[in-house]
Amino acid sequence: MTEIHLQVTASDDRLDRYLAQQLTQLSRSRLQQLIEQGCVQINDSVCTAKKTEVKTGDRIRIEIPAVQPLELKPEAIPLDILYEDDSLLIINKPAGLVVHPAPGHADGTLVNALLAHCPNLPGIGGVQRPGIVHRLDKDTTGAIAIAKTDLAQQHLQAQLKAKTARREYLGIIYGAPRSPNGTVDLPIGRHPTDRKKMAIVPVDKGGRAAITHWQVKERLGNYTLVHFQLETGRTHQIRVHSAHIGHPIVGDPIYGSGRSVGVNLSGQALHAWRLTLQHPVTGEAIEVTAAPPAEFNTLLEVLRRRMAISR
Repeated sequence: MTEIHLQVTASDDRLDRYLAQQLTQLSRSRLQQLIEQGCVQINDSVCTAKKTEVKTGDRIRIEIPAVQPLELKPEAIPLDILYEDDSLLIINKPAGLVVHPAPGHADGTLVNALLAHCPNLPGIGGVQRPGIVHRLDKDTTGAIAIAKTDLAQQHLQAQLKAKTARREYLGIIYGAPRSPNGTVDLPIGRHPTDRKKMAIVPVDKGGRAAITHWQVKERLGNYTLVHFQLETGRTHQIRVHSAHIGHPIVGDPIYGSGRSVGVNLSGQALHAWRLTLQHPVTGEAIEVTAAPPAEFNTLLEVLRRRMAISR
């Protein structure tokens, strides 16, 4: 790890801009990432908001973790392929499969499986995350798109940014919302004290806009099957928003209630059910539906039986 110490002599600029001016060897996006990860302190206090104004006399310390290059190796991990052509691949990701290598998950990831399935993938969209356009949490199942060419990568990322790609999820939540539908429009950022969690964080404190639309599909007593649609794609977005409104996702080990439902779950009962996008070459609309995993369906059946008995 490298430490950099700065003394602000004259500035009224925001933190990320000031650091970009002083540390030209690091990109502004890299500096913003370090800020968000809690690696920057101002006057001995961690600052995770890139827009914080720095003032003359401020003492800034930046901790830069040592870069540990990952050697990506192809691994013959089975893939449940929902759609594939020369430009695009969509798979139904199982629970427990990490999308891309990271510290603690150097292999056994979706990227390792993709490299075995698509030998020409390396370099598409970045060395460490080849082909990855969007993410799913380790224990969230369902449809995820992978670009097989640079053109497809750029086109799909542009669709996500323009919100023309449609990502729909099914989730089972605790409780029974009073309204049949709603929207959560609250910014999400890194939790101020627990770096492994996300939280509702004001934009001026480093949060980023996050919008989740939800609609009740089936009421199951003190549980509810909900259809979610993402307008943005923040880390843990549905999980954070659901917990914030008092209805955490069943089985969520981080944001959930910890209550047992009597069904063994690999993780949270959240499934990326349907993905709709425009083909990057032909322009045609592609809609892919991923079947929920067996344990998701088992949980639904158990809750339905309980409902029938309680009547």
